[in-house]
Amino acid sequence: MNKKETIIGFIVGVIANTIGTLLYIVTFSDMSIVDTYNAAVQQGHIGSLLALGAILNLVAFFGFLRIKRDHRARGVLIATLLTALVILYYKLF
Repeated sequence: MNKKETIIGFIVGVIANTIGTLLYIVTFSDMSIVDTYNAAVQQGHIGSLLALGAILNLVAFFGFLRIKRDHRARGVLIATLLTALVILYYKLF
């Protein structure tokens, strides 16, 4: 049961990060989503986009803690750490 709850939290964390990134692009960019993504890759700012999208994981994390779903909050934390590793990869390579 705990593994299932952690996996659900991980999926919620990945979805929250994706929605946060897309929401940031739609709100603050004049270009389309694909054009903004391509420009971020070319300029080396993809890590920054992912980091800004991960802010939405805070809502999911503290929401799960508030309703006493600690294992789901753990899954969101794992998704956030995975995002941090992806950002580190983009910054180094």
